[in-house]
Amino acid sequence: MDKKVIVLSVAGSDCSAGAGVQADIKTISALGGYAATAITAITVQNTLGVQGVHPVEAGVVGRQMEAVMEDLKPDAIKIGMTGNVEIINEIVRVLHQYSPRQVIFDPIMVSTSGHKLMTDEAVEAICTKLLPVVSLVTPNLHEAEVLLQQPIHTVDDMELAAHLVYEKYQCACLVKGGHLTGNEMCDVLYDGHELHLFGARRIHTGNLHGTGCTLSSAIATFLAQGFPLYEAVELAKTYITKAIEAGKDLHIGQGNGPLCHFPYLVNPVNPVTEE
Repeated sequence: MDKKVIVLSVAGSDCSAGAGVQADIKTISALGGYAATAITAITVQNTLGVQGVHPVEAGVVGRQMEAVMEDLKPDAIKIGMTGNVEIINEIVRVLHQYSPRQVIFDPIMVSTSGHKLMTDEAVEAICTKLLPVVSLVTPNLHEAEVLLQQPIHTVDDMELAAHLVYEKYQCACLVKGGHLTGNEMCDVLYDGHELHLFGARRIHTGNLHGTGCTLSSAIATFLAQGFPLYEAVELAKTYITKAIEAGKDLHIGQGNGPLCHFPYLVNPVNPVTEE
């Protein structure tokens, strides 16, 4: 009997399908996994921005997770938008109940413009309750600043931040450098033993919606497949670079468009146009 690795995405729904659980499903599927979901919020958004966020009742989030854990028994869990304290507490409860081997957390805490997306109480719950039970956290620069309450501007700052997050919360940390200036980008991983830097050239495109969701779910999928953390991150970085490159000229929506989550499709079918 064939068996796919199973990855549970605990995240918000994006009706434009560029981010959130929709991006996770596409990513996990593209990399050969099977995606299950637990929806934490219904977002009203498109490529032009977010118009509304409607959290799911916390108990319903927990029951979705339990249903998947009891039957599908996922090999890894990816957590994205958590929303409020009640949902965070419920996620933590289920994680304690089932003790999954791999939990990857992409903290949707700060908007692209740098504005906090959750209350101080929710941030505190993430820091004191959720981070201690995850395997890897993947903050961008703004989110790492919130976690550590200190500015981060350079690669040296990122290296220190990755160390400090591990020391403070006892989970591996991948600080993403997409907000650095210049044509060269760098992500920094600290796993408690070694520091790893992942360099990449910046791809100039307006289609970057859902990059954080895509990267974290790709890492989760490779971890589920048995790769060690460094290799899982390296493979995920390769995948997301291909996804951005393949989608850089896509015309989907009028704003910040999505990636191409299936860059390995050699001969995509082109739509038929009338003469």
